[in-house]
Amino acid sequence: MKNDRTIRAIQIVDILRKATCGMQELASTTIINQFGKNPFLILISCLLSLRTKDTVSLPASQRLFAKAQTPQDIVQIPVHDLEIIIYPVAFYRRRAKNLHEVCRDLLDRFNGSVPSTLQELLTINGVGLKTANLVLAQGFDIPAICVDTHVHRISNRLGLVTTDTPAETEQELKKVLPQEYWIEYGQLVVVWGQNICVPISPKCSQCPIISLCPRIAVTTSR
Repeated sequence: MKNDRTIRAIQIVDILRKATCGMQELASTTIINQFGKNPFLILISCLLSLRTKDTVSLPASQRLFAKAQTPQDIVQIPVHDLEIIIYPVAFYRRRAKNLHEVCRDLLDRFNGSVPSTLQELLTINGVGLKTANLVLAQGFDIPAICVDTHVHRISNRLGLVTTDTPAETEQELKKVLPQEYWIEYGQLVVVWGQNICVPISPKCSQCPIISLCPRIAVTTSR
């Protein structure tokens, strides 16, 4: 039997499916549409996006993937050339070295393939819970909730969870949402967080789920 939070969460997903139509798609969706559903490209694009806006990291990923789409390809690009390709992502020099390390690791331990389990993904240098879940969800269609700052903030704002960290949010959302909604919820909420339910002064007057939202910790809105 579904509890009240689960019923409300499903209602929110149903509304956001329509409300997000026409909004800018996620960077990972753009990569999939352009290069196909490739777990390796999703992994690398996510690593490039850490602490970097999509408007910077997405073009960097596209430039890189126009030249290289396998671990073997990337390790053959000198680090200095990688720096030029991915600039100006945050910490681009460190990121270029990390890309080589990740690709060598994939070649050495996984025969050049991206592993499809959370435990194995988390053993790769630079891969945290958010990145691992994104790869599982977007790369392998394995049920996972990718909790970034938007998903963490909005899930608490909606009162679906009461948590302090993204890791806690992931675990609590898994209790609230049926598994078939895990991937979609994360995608929809990120888009919503980028456009309407922004961190400061969310656009509540434009929000079709406002009747389902207790607006927890919202002090100002538009």
